[in-house]
Amino acid sequence: MENMYINHIAVFVCAILSLVLGGLWYSPMLFYKGWMSSNKFTDEDLKKVNPVTTYTLTFIFALIMSYNMAFFLGDAKTDMTWGATAGFLAGFGWAALIFAVIALFEGRSWKYIFINGGFITLYFTLMGLILGAWR
Repeated sequence: MENMYINHIAVFVCAILSLVLGGLWYSPMLFYKGWMSSNKFTDEDLKKVNPVTTYTLTFIFALIMSYNMAFFLGDAKTDMTWGATAGFLAGFGWAALIFAVIALFEGRSWKYIFINGGFITLYFTLMGLILGAWR
């Protein structure tokens, strides 16, 4: 543990990345329509959501995930390549696949699984890349 290094600014940036990437991923430019249809959401459904609560909790959860990843990548030998690899392995190999298992038991569509699992995998990969590079 004596060689552990955590860049707290990089962790904060990774938490912000969750909001930015999510905003892009689930936007009309990318997967908005597919996400809406796979969840059977309407525009009226989205108006019922409290954005302050949603974005605040999203940021807090992303900050916790970012610190968690930073601790896993805290070894002084970690670099950008290992960070991105570890992020991908955690994102796809753990988070996206357990998400997929739950979604299968909920009877969700493959479109739903791929859209959300893709976001999870990309976010964790970028988080690892940033934490590995920004030493």
